[in-house]
Amino acid sequence: MTVHSSEAQVSMQTIPDLFTRTRQRSMDLTAPLNPEDMMLQSMSDASPVKWHLAHTTWFFEEFILRKRLSDYQSPDDRFAFLFNSYYVQAGPRHARDKRGLISRPDIGAVQDYRAYVGDAISALLAQERDDHQQISDLVELGCHHEMQHQELLVTDLLHGLSYNPLMPAYRTPEPTPISPAPDLQFIPQEGGLQKIGYAGNGFSYDCEGPRHKTYVAPYKIANRPVTNGEWIAFIEDGGYGSAPLWLMDGFACAQREDWAHPLYWWKQDDAWWTYTLRGAQPVNLDAPVVHVSYYEAEAFARWAGARLPTEAEHELAFGQSPIEGNFLDDGPLCPTAGPGLWGDVWEWTASPFTPYPGFRPPEGAIGEYNGKFMVNQFVLRGGSCATPKEQMRASYRTFFYPHQRWQMLGLRLAKDA
Repeated sequence: MTVHSSEAQVSMQTIPDLFTRTRQRSMDLTAPLNPEDMMLQSMSDASPVKWHLAHTTWFFEEFILRKRLSDYQSPDDRFAFLFNSYYVQAGPRHARDKRGLISRPDIGAVQDYRAYVGDAISALLAQERDDHQQISDLVELGCHHEMQHQELLVTDLLHGLSYNPLMPAYRTPEPTPISPAPDLQFIPQEGGLQKIGYAGNGFSYDCEGPRHKTYVAPYKIANRPVTNGEWIAFIEDGGYGSAPLWLMDGFACAQREDWAHPLYWWKQDDAWWTYTLRGAQPVNLDAPVVHVSYYEAEAFARWAGARLPTEAEHELAFGQSPIEGNFLDDGPLCPTAGPGLWGDVWEWTASPFTPYPGFRPPEGAIGEYNGKFMVNQFVLRGGSCATPKEQMRASYRTFFYPHQRWQMLGLRLAKDA
């Protein structure tokens, strides 16, 4: 990880404050849930809410308490096996696709585990130690790791609840006001040899650097994401069945999975509906389309006579814009078509998730955080309605496999100049 504590961040918040606030946000997200909700695991890509709460706690325990306190005693050493995710160097772990079968420890025991580890971290941060800065940096990393799991928590929950024929609502089910989508425009951008990657002194993940030069040809990028109305036009024009629009792997996937519309959509009385965390809702034509794969996004862009932007193009176009938009903090938990630059939906780019020139992962198990995933996935930029705002930076790179749809995934178009 690249973990720095910038003067701006420290002046606005201390690491103990960040820790307390982050941990409380996770608990706040579980407030509407019952224990049965917290056990749902609808596929191997998703994890139960209870597991997310425990895993983020294990992260602090494994990488800070066990490493920095020689006399630390875990409340249950078996939790290291149950709640490790993919850190091979940290030891063996329970099968990912069997997390929904972990009925014990129950949610009460997991909450006790969180409190126990939370108290230990807070006490450690209060101590005057020679390694205080290293501990603070690791706690900061652990908080950003938990923010990522807060996003996964709500999107995994949405996927699990979507299988319930009662269509339960996680949040109050009244319709969310949607802003009218502005007319689609393509904004010209200069090309040339440019720098991308994290440039500040605050927190960033290791994969956001090193900052480096890259050549970008002049291009144009859309002023907003693609909307549901535009996606319906793609559907009605036979986009899902037109093989020439698709990458071969994508068309095979669409045929195999019987894709004919975004995830969670269905048609009722000639109107499109979608399942959301606010229950069943009519598809709003002005809202950004969400829950589409890279394969679908790439086919749509070709149908629209455009293309997906590269991650460099996205960062250079919007990197100087204030990060304001529809994030997890704002509450709707669905796209609302705000200013159109940040939030609402993660935007697929044409860039594979690969290391920047000079990238070196940290040594040890913590170096497995990003580096070992740098193959066969694509970068998305911009954040979503399920992303905590304080996690966002212009250089933030998230990544998913091209077939995945259950996250808040959308797209923005680009063209050559």
